[in-house]
Amino acid sequence: MTSRVLLRHPSSSEHETGAHPESPRRIAAIEQVLSAKEWLGWDVRLSPAAPRAAIEAVHPASHVDRIEQLAARGGGMIDADTIVSSGSYDAALHAAGGAIAMVDALLDGPQDELRVAASLHRPPGHHATVGQAMGFCLFNNVAIAAQHALEHGGSRRVMIVDWDVHHGNGTNNIFSRRDDVLFCSIHQWPLYPGTGQAHDVGHGPGKGYSINLPVPGGSGDEVFLSLLEHVVRPAARVYEPSIVLISAGYDAHVDDPIGGCTVTDGGFAAMSASMRALAEELGVPLGIVLEGGYDLAALARGVAITLAVVGAEGSPGLPEVEVHPLARQALERLDGGRWPAPTR
Repeated sequence: MTSRVLLRHPSSSEHETGAHPESPRRIAAIEQVLSAKEWLGWDVRLSPAAPRAAIEAVHPASHVDRIEQLAARGGGMIDADTIVSSGSYDAALHAAGGAIAMVDALLDGPQDELRVAASLHRPPGHHATVGQAMGFCLFNNVAIAAQHALEHGGSRRVMIVDWDVHHGNGTNNIFSRRDDVLFCSIHQWPLYPGTGQAHDVGHGPGKGYSINLPVPGGSGDEVFLSLLEHVVRPAARVYEPSIVLISAGYDAHVDDPIGGCTVTDGGFAAMSASMRALAEELGVPLGIVLEGGYDLAALARGVAITLAVVGAEGSPGLPEVEVHPLARQALERLDGGRWPAPTR
């Protein structure tokens, strides 16, 4: 059996961004498709607002204050890409709160079932660093979820897999000096924000626990899936996380107007199946946190495909995947996957 929980909140539509591609239309498109499919049978719940203490476990109080005060004044621009409106602070609280509630549902769920959950909110989060909102992101939702799992969920180690076309620089920044979170990112490079080169493997106690897998523009299904199958999954077997979280962006889709990669609907289905298989193999829960994706139809289909695959009652099959040269190079950089073993 599979336990499936979906977190959402109407405040996601109150984060107004005008003509910006990260707009309320994204959530509307996703929910229209899912509601037409009767939410794929998932248990749909309203997310709570995140407690301030949970956000401040990742971001300093001054950062939270800036977002709250800017929204209270009616909003404004943080940078050319990042907009705050009067409804943004509440939306951001629920986006973080949904990610926290997702973790609680996963870790409190039936232990004899495969547990999957998704937090479908905006604004997204993976570009938000410790002290800076940027790249459409205000609070780093997946990082807040990971920290909550470690502090309150009994998790010893968390794995974050980021397949958004943009590097999750904020998540990388937050955990770069720690070994209790393994961060793996497949992203187009060069592309905004210009970080995530292969030599960035973390620092100090976190050295070896950031796995950055940059791919050139034009990369498609075979590249992304090989990196997941031949690099990310073997790393997970060594690391043995208590929970796996996906920063699920859909802007690597061939139809996306911002990214330059060529992943298809079938590619996202295979990538989702790979992560479902990983969770089953490790016997751990799997959480999905929405990030980017700016072609509305491709985004909505991608989310629906991911939920259908990871939430299936039977194990989805995986196609045979050849080792792509980029995966082979990554394995060589990681010394065949024999990088530092967990210290706790």
